[in-house]
Amino acid sequence: MEKTLTGKIALVAGATRGAGRGIAVELGAAGAEVWVTGRSTRAARSDMDRPETIEETAELVTAAGGKGVAVACDHSDPAQVAALIDRLDRLDVLVNDIWGGDPLSEWGTPFWQLDVGKFRAMWERAVLTHLITSQHAVHLMIRERAGLIVEVTDGVGRDYRGNLAYDLTKTAVNRLALAQAEELREHGITAVAVTPGFLRSEAMLDLFGVTEADWRDGAAKDPHFLASETPHFVGRAIAALAADPSVAERTGQVLTSWDLAEEYGIDDVDGRRPHWGRHFASVQV
Repeated sequence: MEKTLTGKIALVAGATRGAGRGIAVELGAAGAEVWVTGRSTRAARSDMDRPETIEETAELVTAAGGKGVAVACDHSDPAQVAALIDRLDRLDVLVNDIWGGDPLSEWGTPFWQLDVGKFRAMWERAVLTHLITSQHAVHLMIRERAGLIVEVTDGVGRDYRGNLAYDLTKTAVNRLALAQAEELREHGITAVAVTPGFLRSEAMLDLFGVTEADWRDGAAKDPHFLASETPHFVGRAIAALAADPSVAERTGQVLTSWDLAEEYGIDDVDGRRPHWGRHFASVQV
């Protein structure tokens, strides 16, 4: 991969697994120094109760050609975020991918039966954490009058996501990008939201009972799985976006991995170029 981000410093908040890990690795493959944060470390798991750790992600970044730096951080705690940002001399790219909502999700539950406490916790973990992180990190960008903030979301906001708590949480992330874009425009900083398609994350592979080597077998459970993408796909799209000198023209927009892939000529790690938007439209998922 071309080293288009050599000399750049990126922070991927929420990089333990899934899209965050894929984004961090691909930023590293483009030559960036990538600080990766999360709550799951080799010393202790978060309540997501997954085996992936931030240390592993940092090692993958370095192996890809960048420099990975792992820092344990609970982004709901402003003091921890402030301490993290104090360690940085500057920041070129901030990716907000903090989630932590799996233990709180109530899929199949109508809104009038939702546990409000779980909804509040999801909102705090997956929305307020993004705001807290941007509040502290943006000062480094304002000082340089340059920088890119990427809010990683799920969906472009036009279609209902199947659960009121999840839908409001992810739609709010899109609006975070818009609001930051408006307020940071005069400071030369770009803010966008980016959504992957059907993400073939570690947890999703486990759910389908497959590995990346035999992932197509997951179509036996859901034929739409054949249109899925790895976390590296959205990672490559964001790396291309970060290297684009015209990225400021997109500020405030909600972008998709599949459209960015078409524009930048990006393929997934398996050589495919999935297009979830086209698939969604063709089958009316």
